[in-house]
Amino acid sequence: MTVNRPVCVLVGAPGAGKTTVGRALAGALGVEFRDTDEDIERMAGKPIPEIFVDEGEAHFRALERAAVAAALASCPGVLALGGGAVLAEENRAELVGHTVVYLSVELTDAIKRVDLGVGRPLLALNPRATLRYLLDQRRPFYQEVATATVVTDGRDPADIVTEVLTLLDR
Repeated sequence: MTVNRPVCVLVGAPGAGKTTVGRALAGALGVEFRDTDEDIERMAGKPIPEIFVDEGEAHFRALERAAVAAALASCPGVLALGGGAVLAEENRAELVGHTVVYLSVELTDAIKRVDLGVGRPLLALNPRATLRYLLDQRRPFYQEVATATVVTDGRDPADIVTEVLTLLDR
């Protein structure tokens, strides 16, 4: 039996560019792109903000753990994890042995990229303060799971893709 493993797993905070870079990277590699946030929305039959409102963050995180495990076991392309996926110890353990690229972003660039939290339930009330907190809270977890780190601040997605391709030796 052939096990499909991601070519690369992208992690990082909201606004790091996981989806934008991931789609472009997958295109450059000629593989599929998969985003666990999209998987969760398909599983739940509704957008993530509605999951947060209707069932709460704990329910969302349970869906996220299931989505990460399924994607790591079946995605043969580029996989982007939701920004908070690394908070779960189970997800961090599942990432061991995978090529994980941490797309690092600082607050100024992240704020520019998240459209003041539109469609991002954790950023709905005070995007700047919440994003600062999330960056500080999650950075150690991103660093823990990463096999490589790529700084995205002030960079064009194409340049980031080129750097990731170099890291992947492609």
